[in-house]
Amino acid sequence: MKEEITKVLTMVQEGKIDADKGAKLIQVLKEKEEKESKQPESSSKYMEKVLKIRVKSAENDNVTVNLPIKLVKVVLLAGHNIAASIPESAKYVKDIDINLIIEAIENELDGQIVDVKSADGDTVSIFIE
Repeated sequence: MKEEITKVLTMVQEGKIDADKGAKLIQVLKEKEEKESKQPESSSKYMEKVLKIRVKSAENDNVTVNLPIKLVKVVLLAGHNIAASIPESAKYVKDIDINLIIEAIENELDGQIVDVKSADGDTVSIFIE
């Protein structure tokens, strides 16, 4: 970016553009650099987070799953399909919208995504930390 700013300053010095236009160009260059430097950093930090799934049943059949966000899409789709085909676990996953969770991950959502409580006292919580 230093080279671009130097070119703009040279153009102002040579009278090719006025000082106001030069200042605007420099501002645009700085904003572009800030935007480019923030995007990859945000995404890489987000990819280090963990999707946490907690299932607590009234019968004390508890499940704790921690998945790195990097693996979540593949594991979620496969795991949900497997769980839905097992009669004992099907009742716990039938109300979970996997597409909603994937959309939350793609939009870099933090915090609780799913909170399901059944009349029997069973709970399912999914969150990203």
